[in-house]
Formats: sequence, C-alpha cells, structure tokens
Amino acid sequence: MSDPKPTQFGPNGEAIVPMRLQKFLARAGAASRRGSENLMTAGRVRVNGEVVTELGSKVDPLRDVVEVDGVVVRLFDSSVTIMLNKPAGYLTTMSDPHGRPCVASLVPTDRFPGLFPVGRLDMDTTGLLLFSTDGELGNSLLHPRHHVDKTYHARVAGIMSQEQAQVLERGIELEDGPTLPAQVCIERIAKGKTDVEITIHEGRKRQVKRMCSAVGHEVLQLHRSNFGPLALDGLTEGQWRELSDAEVKALRQAAGM
Repeated sequence: MSDPKPTQFGPNGEAIVPMRLQKFLARAGAASRRGSENLMTAGRVRVNGEVVTELGSKVDPLRDVVEVDGVVVRLFDSSVTIMLNKPAGYLTTMSDPHGRPCVASLVPTDRFPGLFPVGRLDMDTTGLLLFSTDGELGNSLLHPRHHVDKTYHARVAGIMSQEQAQVLERGIELEDGPTLPAQVCIERIAKGKTDVEITIHEGRKRQVKRMCSAVGHEVLQLHRSNFGPLALDGLTEGQWRELSDAEVKALRQAAGM
C-alpha cells in the first residue's frame, strides 16, 4: 500500500486521502461496511496483488489497485440504487445456506453485482426495500443519528384504541430501550381488526411488530410504503426500478450526506 501523500481531489471535487480499506470498499459499492470487513477477513481482498485481511489497513484510492475476488474495484465507478416492492415469503439477504427464497432473486444482480439490501424487511413483510451498490449511502441511511422516516401500514388483531395509538406516538418502552416518538393514524376498524399507519424514525429489528405487541395487538400483516423521501408510487409487488439522480440526491440529503 502506498505511503501517505498530500490531499488530492476526485472528479466531483471531493477530497481524496488514504482511507481505511473497508470504507473504500463500501464507498465503491463492493458491499456494506460490515460486508466489506467480512470480505477482508475471508481473504477475498487484494491490494496491489497482495491479500489484505487486517481491518484498518489503508489505501490510496488514486494509486492503489484494489481487487475483490480478482475483480478490480474503483471508487469512482458510478453507483446504482434501486427500489423493490418486496413480496412476502422472501428473506432479506443475498443468499441463504438453507436454500430459502431470497430477495437477491428479485433484483438485477447480474447487471449490478455489488447490490446489497439497505436494512431489511421480515420474511412476511412486504413493501419498499432499497438496494444499492453505494455502501456509504446504505450505512448513512441506517445510522441511528439520522432518523430517516419509514412509514408502515399494519393490520393488527383486535381494536386499537386512540389511547393506545397515543402511547405509541409518545414512545414506548421495549426490551432494548424506549422508542422515539412516532406518528400513528388509525385508518380502519373492521371485523375485529385494525388497520393503522405508523411512521417511525428508527430502524430496530421488528420494531413495528414489537411496538404493537407492547400495547396488546399482534401484527397480522405489515407493509412498508415509504422510506425517507421515497414512496412505492404504483410499483407492483415483485417489481423493481432504478432510482433517478434526483431521488438519490434526496436520499443522500435525508441521510445527512
């Protein structure tokens, strides 16, 4: 790896200095930050022909040649971000050792081999799921400090009262700590079930299901309609589309980038 050198600038005016290899891989779209660390420790990353497994190793993006599985990774190759309307019955992972259906089969990994899901939806949850080859964008969207809004439509068992909705709105104590205030709107009550729209500003595991359970209502169906500034807008179940430059810009702004 190269010796440190004075700051240089990339094609968009961004400062380029030696950076941690896992950050380079994430920014280049090879994988998420954690996925990039896994690539390194598995011995799949070479820098200037040498395998690098030590986390924290640094590279100069303008001088060093970085390869993953023999394929050169460049920082300034254009990234892509897509939106999928996820059906039920698919794991939010790119592979599963048990052979269960994965969302990887629904997106164009042949065209964009660096795609990874931004966060996750449970196997039985449907709706808006983002994928990107931009690891830095993915990490920023999920970082707790940015509080990117996510809107869900849940059908729950029983009749949810306005008082219970207000409890969720104020924030509720879960086993991993109190939730932030949410926006909750009861949309419909019929046949002993309640349809409710919930907008949260966090991304904890199974958060909406756990919130509803905490006020006595099991979630029977769950659908995510919005992620930050994006909405599904007529994208049918199982379909995907590439985001426009304006949509990616709006996502980056939502993520504080």
